[in-house]
Amino acid sequence: MNQVETSFGILTRQSIRHGTFASVNVLITQIRNYIDTWNSEAKPFTWTATTEEILAKAHLAQTNIKKLVTNNSK
Repeated sequence: MNQVETSFGILTRQSIRHGTFASVNVLITQIRNYIDTWNSEAKPFTWTATTEEILAKAHLAQTNIKKLVTNNSK
């Protein structure tokens, strides 16, 4: 979800907020043009963490959430 919010934030700051649109169709065209331009220089994302590192962080987060819930239940 954070990546979607980030993408919409970038789109808003760099394209929508600076424009004036006569209609919804003009706005849609602007958004599509922005996405096409953004994607023309796209590079694939490369994971730098191992599976074990990711799972260890997820386990740590899960453990911390359980501790918080337990402490708030008292």
